[in-house]
Amino acid sequence: MREYAMRELEYWNDRIEELVKKAGLDCFEQYFEIVSYEDMLCYGAYVGMPTHYPHWSYGKSYERQKSFYQYNLAGLPYEMVINSDPCIAYLMRDNTLLLQILTIAHVYGHNDFFKNNRLFKRDTRPEQTVETFKTHANRVRQYNNDPSIGAERVERILDAAHALRFQVCRHGEGKLPDKKQLAEEAEVPVPERLQEDLLAFLSERSQLAEWERDLINIVRQETLYFIPQMETKIMNEGWASYWHYQLLNQLELPQGLHLEFLQRHNLVIRPHEGRINPYFVGFKMFEYLAKQPDGAHKIKSVRAEERDQSFLRRYLNQELCEELHLFSYAVDGEDIIVDEVADEEGWKKVRDTLVTSIGVGSIPIIRPLSVEQGTLVLEHVYDGRELELNYAKETLKYVAELWGAKVELRTRLAEQEKVLVCAADKTISLQDTAIW
Repeated sequence: MREYAMRELEYWNDRIEELVKKAGLDCFEQYFEIVSYEDMLCYGAYVGMPTHYPHWSYGKSYERQKSFYQYNLAGLPYEMVINSDPCIAYLMRDNTLLLQILTIAHVYGHNDFFKNNRLFKRDTRPEQTVETFKTHANRVRQYNNDPSIGAERVERILDAAHALRFQVCRHGEGKLPDKKQLAEEAEVPVPERLQEDLLAFLSERSQLAEWERDLINIVRQETLYFIPQMETKIMNEGWASYWHYQLLNQLELPQGLHLEFLQRHNLVIRPHEGRINPYFVGFKMFEYLAKQPDGAHKIKSVRAEERDQSFLRRYLNQELCEELHLFSYAVDGEDIIVDEVADEEGWKKVRDTLVTSIGVGSIPIIRPLSVEQGTLVLEHVYDGRELELNYAKETLKYVAELWGAKVELRTRLAEQEKVLVCAADKTISLQDTAIW
C-alpha cells in the first residue's frame, strides 16, 4: 500500500456509492480486493477469475505479460472486474490514491452495465460465476490426476477445444434439449439446434469418452460467459469511463487530486494510433447521447438494450465520425484505398467497416453442414473476407482430432469455391469444387 490508508479508500468508496445511487445506477453488491502487481498478472492470465483450470496457455500468457511489464513494454490494468454477484474487482496496491478513486468509480460503471445489459442478463448467471469456474477447475484437475487419463490426454482435448472455442452459438445457449428432443434428433446428421454451434456438435456427435465431452463443454460454457463481454467492449468501457468522469467531477476533489484525475482520464480515453480505443469511442458516444433531449434516460436505455454492433449502427453518425477522426483503409495490390468521412457515403462505409471488425464479428463463422459417409463437412460463412489459409489448416486439424475422421471445409478463395480437406492422418489438401 502507498502512503494512504485503507480507511481513505473506504471513505472515497462510500462517497462514490452515494453518488452512484443518486445517479440511478443499479449495481450488484460490490467487493474490492487490493492486490500486488504479481497477483494482477496472475488474474490477468486466468481471465480475471480467482480460480481457473490449469492449461499451458495460461502460463504462457502470464510469462508474456510479466516480461512486457518488467521491460516497460506494456503496463497493467488499473483494475479488473468480474461479472459476478456480488461483483468482485481487483485494485492494484501500487496505484496512487487518485487512481484508486478513479478505478473504484470506473468499476461501478462496469457493475451497472453487467447487471442491466440484456446480453449479460440473458446469457450469464452472475450469482453462479465464481462457483462455476471453481467447479470447472476441480474437474480438470481430477482428470489430470486420474491415472487412466492423465495430463497429456487432457491437454490434447483442451488444445483442440481452445482452438475452436469461438465456434459456438453467438446468440446465447438457449433452452437445453430434453430427452424427447434428443431422441427426435438422433437420426438427423446436423440438427438445427447445432447448425451454428460447432463445439456443441463435436461434443455431442463425435466418438469421445465422457471425460472428453466434459472438457469440451467446460471450454464451451466458459466461452459463452465471455462472449457478452466481447460483444459489448466499446459500450462497456465507454459506459464505465463516462460514469467515472461524471462521478469524480461531483466529488469536489482537492486540487492536486483533481489535476491528476484530468491527466489520468485523458490517458484512458485518448485515441490510439492505427487502432480503435474502445474507451475513447464509447465515452465520446455516450457523452454525445447524454447531451441530447432526455439524454439521461436515453443513455440508460441504450446501455440496457444494445450491443456494440447495433450501438454503432444506430448512433455513430457523421458528426461523431468527424470528431473521432475515424477512417478506414484497404490494401488493393500495391495501392492503399482510404475511406474518409467527408460525405454520407464515406462515413457510412467507415461505420460499416468498424461494425464488422469488432467483437466476434472479426472471427469467421464455421458451421457443420452434413456428415457424408463418416466425413464431417463444414461450411465457412463467407462474407467477403477470406480465411487466413495457414491458420485455417491448423485449426482444421483440431476439428479432425475431435471428430476422429476425415473433415472437409468449404470456403471461397480468390472468388473460387474451394474445399480444404483434412484426412484422418491430419494431412491437409486444398481442392477445387464445382458442386456445393
